[in-house]
Amino acid sequence: MSSLFHHSYCSSSPLTSRSYLKLNFFPSSRIPASQNGVRCNLVEPLKFENGKPYTPYLSSSTTTDQATATTPSISNAPYSESAHDTRLRIFSGTANPALSQEIACYMGLELGRIKIKRFADGEIYVQLQESVRGCDVYLVQPTCPPANENLMELLIMIDACRRASAKNITAVIPYFGYARADRKTQGRESIAAKLVANLITEAGANRVLACDLHSGQSMGYFDIPVDHVYGQPVILDYLASKYICSDDLVVVSPDVGGVARARAFAKKLSDAPLAIVDKRRHGHNVAEVMNLIGDVKGKVAVMVDDMIDTAGTISKGAALLHQEGAREVYACSTHAVFSPPAIERLSSGLFQEVIITNTIPVSEQNYFPQLTILSVANLLGETIWRVHDDCSGGFEPYSSLGID
Repeated sequence: MSSLFHHSYCSSSPLTSRSYLKLNFFPSSRIPASQNGVRCNLVEPLKFENGKPYTPYLSSSTTTDQATATTPSISNAPYSESAHDTRLRIFSGTANPALSQEIACYMGLELGRIKIKRFADGEIYVQLQESVRGCDVYLVQPTCPPANENLMELLIMIDACRRASAKNITAVIPYFGYARADRKTQGRESIAAKLVANLITEAGANRVLACDLHSGQSMGYFDIPVDHVYGQPVILDYLASKYICSDDLVVVSPDVGGVARARAFAKKLSDAPLAIVDKRRHGHNVAEVMNLIGDVKGKVAVMVDDMIDTAGTISKGAALLHQEGAREVYACSTHAVFSPPAIERLSSGLFQEVIITNTIPVSEQNYFPQLTILSVANLLGETIWRVHDDCSGGFEPYSSLGID
């Protein structure tokens, strides 16, 4: 479990007398003058810390209404006058309260008081327990599994804020469920991503803040403004702690659809070479690796994807990379959906490290030694502040991957 909580350096890491690539987003003063490495570039250095290993925790401030609820309801931080000096309010759904609390802590605020519970028949009840009249309200709720439950809860939260006369309602969706259903691949299919966008808009949201949408065109499904931030700078920032020989590094896209994402990621790694895993998908959540485009022999391969679901694509790609002579394989992904049998595949020894973020909560029973979880709370918190303050130029350090 040690690698989940702190940086680990394995004896097999390529540490020799050669010059190494230090992946760094901090000012050059942080790098010793004698270091003979190459640094990654951003539009400007990060002004706050991101990319540190994050230890998930569970909130203990939950209450239960035994008379009408069959599951615990959520009751956030107690009322504090200091937290209500501004017209900005942050409320958390039940999908990822730990991330919501981290965002509030970064912003120096307390979570708004809200009561959410399930009735015996499964219906969801939401009541705001403080006034939001004329306020700028942010609702933090990823639509991760169970997607339908969390989506419906978000819609009801939006409706409650609208009926409570909130001035602006922003749905902060770290993980946007149904994003993969963004087009018709064969006849008589639905485009569920557009349907979900319509539901959020009609519920009363004025703006959406999303992190690493599966495809950029999903922003066009909304008839309201969408602020799209990328979680990969947080992963790149974490990689700043690792020394990898610049001649050995190669960025790998696990499929053809992720080439643009991997190319942008490789560009931030001082134009590292790119490799592509060619696969043929025969059904949903089923992938078959066919061949590899590019050279990975003797190299440290960094596989980049926006999400890991069943881990079929990325694990078969890693197996192919090892067959082609890759020395080490790292998996980097923003969203850890981790549908079975993802944990078994990821912990099978194919990966030196699996690096994800906390846009989706990972239960403790799904931890494994190679897992590293990074927090995007500072990223989202800073974005919320800049949206609230109407800063037009605040997102460049995070959206500069150039995917869209």
